[in-house]
Amino acid sequence: MDERYPTRRVFLRRGLGAFAVAAIPVCSVKPQQRALTRGPAFHWFGYYDKWQFDAGNRYVLGMEVDFEGRSPRPDDVIGIGMVDLEDGDRWIDLGTSRAWNWQQGCMLQWRPGSQSEVMWNDREEDRFICRILDVESGRTRTLPHPVYTVSPDGRTAVSPDFRRIQDMRPGYGYAGPPDPHSRARAPEDSGILRIDLESGRAQQIISLAEIARLPYPHADLSNAKHYFNHLLFNPDGTRFIFLHRWREVEDETFAAVGGFGTRMLTASIHGNDVRVVDDYGYTSHFIWRDPGHILAWARRPSHGDRFYLFPDGPGPVDVVGAEVMTRNGHCSYLPGNNWILNDTYPDEERYQRVYLYHVPSGRTVTLGRFFLPPEYKGEWRVDTHPRFSRDGRQVVIDSAHGGAGRQLYLIDISDIV
Repeated sequence: MDERYPTRRVFLRRGLGAFAVAAIPVCSVKPQQRALTRGPAFHWFGYYDKWQFDAGNRYVLGMEVDFEGRSPRPDDVIGIGMVDLEDGDRWIDLGTSRAWNWQQGCMLQWRPGSQSEVMWNDREEDRFICRILDVESGRTRTLPHPVYTVSPDGRTAVSPDFRRIQDMRPGYGYAGPPDPHSRARAPEDSGILRIDLESGRAQQIISLAEIARLPYPHADLSNAKHYFNHLLFNPDGTRFIFLHRWREVEDETFAAVGGFGTRMLTASIHGNDVRVVDDYGYTSHFIWRDPGHILAWARRPSHGDRFYLFPDGPGPVDVVGAEVMTRNGHCSYLPGNNWILNDTYPDEERYQRVYLYHVPSGRTVTLGRFFLPPEYKGEWRVDTHPRFSRDGRQVVIDSAHGGAGRQLYLIDISDIV
């Protein structure tokens, strides 16, 4: 059920049994949208699971480049900047990066727990690194390792080997130095690093070999080549998700062939207590609902391809939005967990839908349908990857619907939520 302009009242459970009636706000007009960036340069942010808005909801981070339609090369440099929402959407230059891709950029984000620090990955010669910039003081420091996901207190990061990702799935790693283990199926000295964001010290806490040895009941992985991708800390910083992926390889060239299999695992911040959360082979986009539950698109016997709520440990797996959230998308919970922000890949007419799903009532509210021109496909496609402001009242997407290539667009959802 899709309600563009809903008027509805629902009962919400409160406390240990008392009930209260909560009025869902009326969306009497189409949510307002505006372009935050414009040509001739192209702008985007990338993935949906990092802070794009600063703590005061005034500044919106973005990346800038002068070309589209091809893979990044090692010598391609992008600009790092932010949009000032209170000064005519003025673009403010912050720096540059030589370690980036079209889908996730350079892991640009506001450092959790900080009011003024911005982080992004970069490259110095043949080494991937991370920059941390204080936008108020201008002080910049460099960590000797790239980051993927950062703990909520901003003290710790975990990261896979981006060289390995580029070898296994070009477009999600970085162009530059090659994977030194490209002819190894599951090396012991490649895996996930834990990085101290103050000192820069790092140690490997999980290896590819360790995870490849875990029994997999659904297929023979003896000829598989393994890698890690898509890491995310839970809301209290005690555990993180990582996807274990694999592809078959050719015997002589050791090149990966065919599609990839996936299982979703979690581990403690120290890399121990590894748990297999979903091992049916098709886990895709996910988000933590709370420290103990994960919403993820997956394929399971109960409902096929759907969004499921997984416990991080023993317990039932529940389908979410079975009748309305029927397509894979980039999901996140707005503050309070009553609303899920999500999108879809292009439909038959190349429109991408961005919408809200109201968990208590089961209804959806469409925020917009955005046309993706047919030349945006494969590695350099433009997924909307919706990201919300810290107060949950605004959304920013990447989109190429406006005729100026990929740009950032803001949607005001304050009248809905």
